[in-house]
Amino acid sequence: MNSFTITVWRFGLYFIVYISLFFFLVSAVSMFLNTLTPKFYVALTGTSSLISGLILIFEWWYFRKYGTSFIEQVSVSHLRPLLGGVDSSSPTNPNTSNGEADSNRQSVSECKVWRNPLNLFRGAEYNRYTWVTGREPLTYYDMNLSAQDHQTFFTCDSDHLRPADAIMQKAWRERNPQARISAAHEALELEDCATAYILLAEEEATTIMEAERLFKQALKAGEGCYRRSQQLQHHGTQYEAQHRRDTNVLVYIKRRLAMCSRKLGRTREAVKMMRDLMKEFPLLSMFNIHENLLESLLELQNYADVQAVLAKYDDISLPKSATICYTAALLKARAVSDKFSPEAASRRGLSTAEMNAVEAIHRAVEFNPHVPKYLLEMKSLILPPEHILKRGDSEAIAYAFFHLQHWKRVEGALNLLHCTWEGIPQHALRSSELYHGESGEHPAVQPVAPTHSHLTPNERIGL
Repeated sequence: MNSFTITVWRFGLYFIVYISLFFFLVSAVSMFLNTLTPKFYVALTGTSSLISGLILIFEWWYFRKYGTSFIEQVSVSHLRPLLGGVDSSSPTNPNTSNGEADSNRQSVSECKVWRNPLNLFRGAEYNRYTWVTGREPLTYYDMNLSAQDHQTFFTCDSDHLRPADAIMQKAWRERNPQARISAAHEALELEDCATAYILLAEEEATTIMEAERLFKQALKAGEGCYRRSQQLQHHGTQYEAQHRRDTNVLVYIKRRLAMCSRKLGRTREAVKMMRDLMKEFPLLSMFNIHENLLESLLELQNYADVQAVLAKYDDISLPKSATICYTAALLKARAVSDKFSPEAASRRGLSTAEMNAVEAIHRAVEFNPHVPKYLLEMKSLILPPEHILKRGDSEAIAYAFFHLQHWKRVEGALNLLHCTWEGIPQHALRSSELYHGESGEHPAVQPVAPTHSHLTPNERIGL
């Protein structure tokens, strides 16, 4: 008997055995199902319906409270890494460990330029500074980055189909402010154009109240465009791009309206608008609306809600910022700062609460060592730029400009910060500044960002 015959015989034997096992299992399952009574199916249906209802109620409660889906958050934050989800745009190196790759990715995200979430209004605030001092508060590089942002957020490939949008597409590329303003007025002569109102509110309005009025007109026009593009977004890539642009426009308008309310003293109204916006568009984290919300809640001294926002956004998987780190430190310091004494602490040692506060300040200083000099008023403040470099001087200026008042309001907080900051070894501060100093560049990722001299004026006048 040759080998081919033996192979055929074995294959036939295995086939017969597997077929026999299959029919045996089918008969066993069929027998089991036949023994089940209708009560079992009723109980199974009721149990599954109850569990589904509980999950639905929990999802609804979680979304109302935090503005995002719990299941989606768990899937993105925990399950995707376990299933091997990675950023396809990141280059892979077989000689690099996972820890080093995560560290490099974190460094790249921290060292790039970010739009300042609390940036001022050009017409109503930056230009007023220019009128008084005769100096420009913004650098050309900073304004050029803003022009690129505006073209990304407010334009799309199909703008040529609508005359007003075509005019605004050219307006956002104009370097001359008066030419941009004239183009916006020209677009409004054709139709109610949301982006034209935005440009006028940002650059022509000389007061916050005037800017708010223009933003309300922009909101009315923007909501109409958003509703129309939402119905057509699945009809092709062109309509999808229009809807994405209209979404960005609507979010930008609502956020700036909330900032107008905050600047005009209607802080509770601003908080409500920000919360509603975060619930309506939970996935648009690029605007960093939570940092606006944190500042407004601190103004209301609503520290419990501040802690709730920090619990959601102070996550290892999300990009850090000076606002997140130093607000967490402020809340820890608030619990002990009013009774803190360096002499008493040196005699008896630090309590648990004091140790937690000191550790939180250490983490904040490690993230951005430039902030304490501005909070302690050892360096004069200037108007914050429209863009910041994470962990650098420009971010420190932007944070201290808006949050210094909140530190002063908490009794003893600045004293605790000063004592803790002085106790940090100078070589540690120099090391941190070496990695994230005036250039903002990390040795592992150079060159990834411009120097701070491109973002802040060389000639500074303290406020």
